[in-house]
Amino acid sequence: MISVDDALSHLFDLVAATKTERIPLRQAAGRVLAQDVTASRTQPPFAASSMDGYALHRAEVEPDAMFKVIGESAAGHRFDGVVKAGQAVRIFTGAPIPEGADFVVIQEDTTRRGDLIMLGHDIDGKDNIRPSGGDFKAGDVMQAPRVLRPADIALLAAMNIAEVCVHIKPQVAIIATGDELVQPGEAPGPDQIIASNSFGLAALLEQIGARCRMIPIARDTVPSLTQAFKIAQTADLIITIGGASVGDHDLVAPVAAELGMEQSFYKVAMRPGKPLMAGRLRDVPMIGLPGNPVSAMVCGVIFVAPVIRKMLGLPAQAAPRTPMPLACDLPQGGPRAHYMRATVVDGTVLPEGNQDSSLLSVLAQADVLMIRPPQDVPRRSGEMVDCIIL
Repeated sequence: MISVDDALSHLFDLVAATKTERIPLRQAAGRVLAQDVTASRTQPPFAASSMDGYALHRAEVEPDAMFKVIGESAAGHRFDGVVKAGQAVRIFTGAPIPEGADFVVIQEDTTRRGDLIMLGHDIDGKDNIRPSGGDFKAGDVMQAPRVLRPADIALLAAMNIAEVCVHIKPQVAIIATGDELVQPGEAPGPDQIIASNSFGLAALLEQIGARCRMIPIARDTVPSLTQAFKIAQTADLIITIGGASVGDHDLVAPVAAELGMEQSFYKVAMRPGKPLMAGRLRDVPMIGLPGNPVSAMVCGVIFVAPVIRKMLGLPAQAAPRTPMPLACDLPQGGPRAHYMRATVVDGTVLPEGNQDSSLLSVLAQADVLMIRPPQDVPRRSGEMVDCIIL
């Protein structure tokens, strides 16, 4: 068996970033930016008022000072004249500051009668002007790679960017294996169960940015599994679920080997998820996940999700860890790294009492995977432990 870190390193070696494509900005939310983007304009492109009020000369601001209003500046409609001594221009938020003005008195600090305004007694010293380029300037760069969030989309639009270059979503073929499986909605026989792992994994990976294709369930026969691999061969990544152990009905490894798979590793010192394997099948990276539902989902979080992120052009990094205080005492840990399902209670992390790898209900209730390293020492309540947010 190899360590979790070694397994993840091998997996990163199997994959590379996908090619790129240009897409309209409207379709770019959640995609991974593949090339730096340079702003083509300055924002704001002119000095603008941050308040509704009157634009005038700062040097003339004093209590009870009077000014003649000579025009108006609104958003999209600037005042074209020059503000001289004793003059003011009615101005609205976002409007260009007129030539000659360098201060905006907010309307609440003025009294207006006809074309005359009088200032109040407590004028704030803030000029209420947003300088040209205060947000960004032409030539400023948004650096790749990055997952484009809604705020990034808004910024790119303000930069006058209509299209962006992003990494193509990797296509993942998911093969669930086993005579015991039927699809949701079908009537299972007395010895059958519903295929759940493939749906959970597809949801996990599509949330990150992959495109998942669920191959018809492969039965525990060489022809059925061979056909499944043939269908999946056009994918960027093949994931099998189940059949990766060494029982008489575990055919994934021997069938894949017969089809030319170069195995990278088999078995990882972790729980749940020990019977994990990976390799390359005719130039397509392949990851064989355990069949137990929780094992498959935990391996999806620990291994497959980081692999997908690398394929999307993001750094090759393990799932981020968050230190949290432990809610209870724990005994000595075992020889393998343990990814415990746990809930967050009043800011502390509480491991679930039953860590059986078949219990999806426990995983669904969990907020985090709490990590115990191999041979972890006994832990006391309040100690900090690393967690992966689910």
